[in-house]
Amino acid sequence: QVRLVESGGGLVQPGGSLRLSCLASGITFSLSTLSWYRQAPGRERELVATIRNSGTNYADSVRGRFTVSRDSAKNTVYLQMNSLKPEDTAVYYCNARNLLSQANAWGPGTQVTVSS
Repeated sequence: QVRLVESGGGLVQPGGSLRLSCLASGITFSLSTLSWYRQAPGRERELVATIRNSGTNYADSVRGRFTVSRDSAKNTVYLQMNSLKPEDTAVYYCNARNLLSQANAWGPGTQVTVSS
């Protein structure tokens, strides 16, 4: 079965950086769409970044500041976050979608807090 576990969250000052990791098991990266979502209190969960074989996509709010990547040998997806803003404060979730079945799997999330 698919299992996703995020790590790397924490407290950072505005303008700082964090790198989130998502360790995945039970999936093949080449057959999956891998994404990062986030959810702030009182707001709906939103798509932040996506990576697949054909390339990457980013939400307008993070484009130029965040970079998503994957390492198939380590079964890990990363989200490098630079120039962080208070508006980036949220729980960040890793998601994997099978390209054939469209079945989704989610990690439990990791908290990112941007505050001075």
